Amino acid sequence: MTAEKNYRISGHESFPCRYTWLPKAVRGVGENPRLFSNEEQAMVDLGVGRNMTRAIRFWAQAAGVVTPLPKNGGHSLTEFARVLFGQDSPLPDFVHRKAVANVGRANLQVCSTVQFNEENGLDPFLEDIRTLWLIHWNLSTDSANPLLAWDFLLNRWQEPELVPSKALKTLEHEAAMHEDRLSPVTVQQHFETFLHTYVPTRSRKGEVQEDNLDCPLVELELIVKVGERELDSAAGKREPIYAFRREEKPEITAELFVYCVNDFWQKRHGHEETLGFREIAHGHGSPGQIFKIPEEDVRTRVEALARQTDGFLIYQESAHAPHVRRHGARDQIALLREIYAVEVAHV
Repeated sequence: MTAEKNYRISGHESFPCRYTWLPKAVRGVGENPRLFSNEEQAMVDLGVGRNMTRAIRFWAQAAGVVTPLPKNGGHSLTEFARVLFGQDSPLPDFVHRKAVANVGRANLQVCSTVQFNEENGLDPFLEDIRTLWLIHWNLSTDSANPLLAWDFLLNRWQEPELVPSKALKTLEHEAAMHEDRLSPVTVQQHFETFLHTYVPTRSRKGEVQEDNLDCPLVELELIVKVGERELDSAAGKREPIYAFRREEKPEITAELFVYCVNDFWQKRHGHEETLGFREIAHGHGSPGQIFKIPEEDVRTRVEALARQTDGFLIYQESAHAPHVRRHGARDQIALLREIYAVEVAHV
């Protein structure tokens, strides 16, 4: 790999992240920081096979809930994980979690301010749609070691539709620019893992085994099927056509948007006092790009920043370069807590 990009393409063992995996990883690492150092024991503790154990470790790191310890080969929980999942996160009730997952996003309501119990975590069972957007954000915005498909397709894919065969060729070309020994099969598995993170798969009726479960991020409906096309006329093969859902997303609340704007600012423009509107709406790794929010909705959101942040972020209109100015600094964990200070319920 070159210094320009250090893409992560393998490590997930072709498994999208499953519903119980992040809580399992948080609980396991919280009890034993060297959980993943002994693969055989980790398989017993996590109750899954070798490949799934490796996949859980991969997704826990990519989602920002555990981080490797440089000295002893173990892992530690991030502050993000401790606040979100709690200090002693129990395993979620899987059947209950699936019932919650089937509630449609169209029925989202913002309710009155509530008091949460941080000792138990802000959302230890991943039942809040905002938590899923946060996980998507973390998967998509690692500037040091980005996931190839997430980084390229969310930021640099310009076509209105996402045709798998075309997207795969593009990713193969991009990967070849940075790694000359990479197998095309590895890139294909990586792309399919990306797709299945957001597009539900079909399981055999009645099965509830963990290896047949969709990724929780399918609830975001970020990628939707819009049609299909002929792939091989002689063999009668067709392929689906997808597209990113580019529309207003009220479930990305004002507090969540502020958290991501500040995170984007810190990660990619840390020394700048102002940030251009176009950078927030269209910049690489920006909230507008990662969430696929229309430009006008981004504008509406940034115009309200001064009121929502008590003057920490202020949008300033300009004919040539509208921008947001930052006054002082805010802690990301404090902003994370503010997201959950307002309850969002599905009814």
